[in-house]
Amino acid sequence: MNTSPSYVPNHLVWAILSTLFCCLPLGIVSIVFAAQVNGKLAAGDVAGAQEASDKAKKWAMWSAIAGVSLVVLYIIFIFAMGGMAALSQ
Repeated sequence: MNTSPSYVPNHLVWAILSTLFCCLPLGIVSIVFAAQVNGKLAAGDVAGAQEASDKAKKWAMWSAIAGVSLVVLYIIFIFAMGGMAALSQ
């Protein structure tokens, strides 16, 4: 019988990077869930650790998507304003 705990990734690096470079509020939620993974795994709650890992990954992914979407919308806005300024001259 294998007594060692299962490996469950905590996605902490991705959570931190998405917080710093993408969307702060969603990234913080991801960090909170990522921080719970190792504690739950140490307590023997493999199912809880897996659930926290999945949530950390989901929130980090949504943070990255939100950050990229906001950058794209900002670029579109800047080009639209530049085009309007050129038309008004």
